[in-house]
Amino acid sequence: MTTTVQPAPPVSGRYRILVLAILILAYTFNFLDRQILGILAGPIKKDLGLTDSQLGLMGGLAFALFYTGLGIPIAWWADRGNRTWIMTGALALWSGFTALCGMAGGFWQLFLCRMGVGVGEAGGVAPAYSLIADYFPKHQRARALAAYSFGIPIGSALGILFGGLIAASIDWRAAFVIVGVAGVLVAPVFKLIVKEPVRGAMDEPAPGAAPIPTGGIRELLAKPSFWLISLGAASSSVCGYGVAFWLPSFFERSLGMGLVDRSLFLGSMTLVGGVAGVWLGGWLGDKLGRSRPQAYLLVPAACFLVALPCFYLAVQSSNLTAVFLLLLIPTGLNLAWLGPVVTAVQHLVAPAQRTTASACFLFVNNLIGLGLGTWFFGAVSDALTPRFGAEALRYAIYSGLGFYVLSAGLLSLAARRLRRDWVA
Repeated sequence: MTTTVQPAPPVSGRYRILVLAILILAYTFNFLDRQILGILAGPIKKDLGLTDSQLGLMGGLAFALFYTGLGIPIAWWADRGNRTWIMTGALALWSGFTALCGMAGGFWQLFLCRMGVGVGEAGGVAPAYSLIADYFPKHQRARALAAYSFGIPIGSALGILFGGLIAASIDWRAAFVIVGVAGVLVAPVFKLIVKEPVRGAMDEPAPGAAPIPTGGIRELLAKPSFWLISLGAASSSVCGYGVAFWLPSFFERSLGMGLVDRSLFLGSMTLVGGVAGVWLGGWLGDKLGRSRPQAYLLVPAACFLVALPCFYLAVQSSNLTAVFLLLLIPTGLNLAWLGPVVTAVQHLVAPAQRTTASACFLFVNNLIGLGLGTWFFGAVSDALTPRFGAEALRYAIYSGLGFYVLSAGLLSLAARRLRRDWVA
């Protein structure tokens, strides 16, 4: 007996927006749990007797090891299995390990708990990119992916705000436990709302078009544009992740701000600047990339070159109003690459391989950017402390800004190759 596969029912615009909102909520917890360590670095360092290098390892390498290593096999599974179940399990897992961070009694216990957070988050992003591509048509994708990326500044801001306020009111351990338990409670809500869409439903070929090639990961890795995009994004992430992690400590050491003041200052700056920058990048990507795909990469390259002097001037100033206004600009421009670059990666492969393509991109970006970024600034700070004392972190931040120049150069080279590697 043969069975006829019924076409999927049409998806309403309202439901698409609801799905996107829940995906943003999950991504918010992703970054809340990932970035909360930065604002808690000061209390943790004092309580556990850690160095800047050790804090940098926990903020980067401990998380990045399994986050990057498991991302590709989980994405391969997601391209063949149910993406919503994978994301539900991932959300519960990373939130549970975040709560366990609050019970750590030393460096290695906290290091292992952060590794557990990375294991869970390995299944939280690449499947979401693929889901968005199957819920939104091509001409709306950069904006949809940019809206999804709102989870980064919102989650980072809430991690800074809640982490600092809870730590000031109770202690740093309670901050981990409270935000971790909240994420566990969200996981079943996510599964109830988000349904698995038909793969490639928004990518119907034009009449008479040739079949889309399906060479998979080998085809992707053979494209020079993929490597240039990934290494360009990773270079910016070294600076982006590193500065974001260490700014709370810089404000404590160089500007003498207390924990609550740092939380309010950096939380509001991250939220306002980050949301504006993410949306700007997605809007420009959709507007300019429709007729010229190279714009998906040239827009972020330009943003990084503008962000560099603003970061330098902000870290050099001691006036808090000037620092806030100057940091708003690079905080936004530092995240403007998300929508355009991820959209470009999605179009380097056929629809059925988008989760795996996203995971390959995230592997390179996070192994280098996240794994190296926080450790780099911490190690440079430790090396410069004998000479500069409490000001060592200021000079460590200066040293990392050159990664923006490298990123802009790599993305500009990728833009020249993008048209020939693009899958229509």
